Amino acid sequence: MDRKAVESRLAVIGTIRCLVIGDLMLDEYLWGKAERISPEAPVQVVDVVREELRLGGAGNVVNNLIAIGAQVSVCSVVGDDENGWTLIKDFNRRNIPTEGVFLDSKRRTSRKTRVVAANQQIVRIDRESRVPLSKEMESDVCRWIQENAGSFQVILLSDYLKGVLTPKVIAATVAAADKKHIPVVADPKGDDYSRYTGTTILTPNRREAEAASGITVCDEASLTAAAVRIMDAAKLQHLLITRSEEGMSLFSWDSPPVHIPTVAREVFDVSGAGDTVLAVLAAGIATGMEMSEAAALANVAAGIAVSKLGTSTVSPDEIITSIARSHRDSDGKIKTLESLTRIINMEKERGKKIVFTNGCFDLLHAGHVKYLQKARMLGDLLVLGLNSDTSVRRLKGEKRPLINEDERAHILAALDCIDYVVIFDEDTPLNLITSLKPDILAKGADYTADAVVGKDLVEAYGGKVELVSFLDGKSTTNIIEKVLKLYA
Repeated sequence: MDRKAVESRLAVIGTIRCLVIGDLMLDEYLWGKAERISPEAPVQVVDVVREELRLGGAGNVVNNLIAIGAQVSVCSVVGDDENGWTLIKDFNRRNIPTEGVFLDSKRRTSRKTRVVAANQQIVRIDRESRVPLSKEMESDVCRWIQENAGSFQVILLSDYLKGVLTPKVIAATVAAADKKHIPVVADPKGDDYSRYTGTTILTPNRREAEAASGITVCDEASLTAAAVRIMDAAKLQHLLITRSEEGMSLFSWDSPPVHIPTVAREVFDVSGAGDTVLAVLAAGIATGMEMSEAAALANVAAGIAVSKLGTSTVSPDEIITSIARSHRDSDGKIKTLESLTRIINMEKERGKKIVFTNGCFDLLHAGHVKYLQKARMLGDLLVLGLNSDTSVRRLKGEKRPLINEDERAHILAALDCIDYVVIFDEDTPLNLITSLKPDILAKGADYTADAVVGKDLVEAYGGKVELVSFLDGKSTTNIIEKVLKLYA
């Protein structure tokens, strides 16, 4: 995947409105130590040291969408009980609209309790309702979906077979979405996928695909046969089968299968990985990605999610960093200003001192390198603002730069002394300095402190300007003159 393309897509996710319909539940985690055996029975005794309550089921899909920056609404039915109100309060705290969440005094809100010790689940306790919605509640949900579906760019169905996604609710969703040309992305359950007829894409795992198709998947031929049978049954255009350590396989009627290899990571917990796939795939589709691109993005996100313990979310920065690892090391250092601002804010919270410098750095030479090494020694992280090609032309004339901005960025990012590179198009880096708020503003000693752009701003919040000396006689102009003299 191309890092820059992914960054541009992730940057617009904040404008995407997503509707999640499905089974809401609470995930309770009891974290503790298991260091003795009970005298009452041959079982471990877990001394609980920490308790945590999270949104589960369709709520974890909501969590994943929020984590990547999307706007989310939710539609479901929960019990009119303590757990149900806890769910609604949590949504309200996050400013997630709950007009589509209905209370049913006859239902029990699902709650799953996991006891974890030494990074291993010891036991899980489920308290839940599994009966389908009453006719009255089903009508209320269908009516709400029909009235509100047009407000969203993508609809996600998160089915845990707890009774919310009845055939009528699914059909109403598909019909409402079809009128507005809205994609519907579903994580299915059970063995009858005909109930999902009309959805844009389903995301079963291999075991679920085997159950739905009746075909044991043991090789590529049986995988394809299972996919064809499922797509026929549900009249699908697309099907994404997740295959654990073997990655994912995307099937579409109008193109050959696309097999996406997994990203090698240590797996700690697969809980909720399907929710991550559903959320990131849907968000990718809503931003205009091709189906194969959105699937590849979901694959990267799933690899990150399973490397964490418990149902976990994934951030845009984690996705971008993971993609960058598959390219040259320099690729991971080149950031957009929006992405870099988030990173620098986190580094500041960890107590890191940020140094900022800027320049054109056309024809990198030893003078540049020595200068950057000295600047890096002033703090913990060095951020380089790099003039874009158009900016260089305005400053140095139409014949410059000799090396384009992308190549210059990669050459500079390959230096150990540079932590991040951000390209800017203005004549000065004032906008970068305003956003990043570095602790140290470094500039060449050929400047005076008062002439350094951003000096007043940096000093106003307690930062300072440092002038760094250059090696004498080292300049791009000298190199150009030498080449012309020898080869003209």
